[in-house]
Amino acid sequence: MGILSILVAAAAAWLFGALWYMTLSKPWLEAVSRDWGPDRRLDNRNPVPFILSAVAMIVVAGMMRHVFAMAGIASWDAGLIAGLGVGAFFITPWIVINNAYPGRPFLLSVIDGGYAIIGCGLIGLVLSLFHGS
Repeated sequence: MGILSILVAAAAAWLFGALWYMTLSKPWLEAVSRDWGPDRRLDNRNPVPFILSAVAMIVVAGMMRHVFAMAGIASWDAGLIAGLGVGAFFITPWIVINNAYPGRPFLLSVIDGGYAIIGCGLIGLVLSLFHGS
């Protein structure tokens, strides 16, 4: 059940990311275009970013499963809260730092950090649901 829970949790976060960024595509594109200039556009025919994000979600879900097992996190609410905490207190601060130094708009950190928080919350929830079954 371990690898299955990791893959399902990663897929949930990855699919949520697709919905998140489709919904917020206009403000996200405006925030990132400041760095690229008006001539450069996103090439969504390139599969590499999608593959890399899927692999990254598997890595995050795998590590969160390991940490949850060591910490004894098993209930759905504890998994959700722990996941939200990972996103809010580990990943989002790193996003803010990476966006602050090159002077990217703060809205980019809000959008990307929001995905990290909710995505990790979903991973934590899914992992803890599998633990209980």
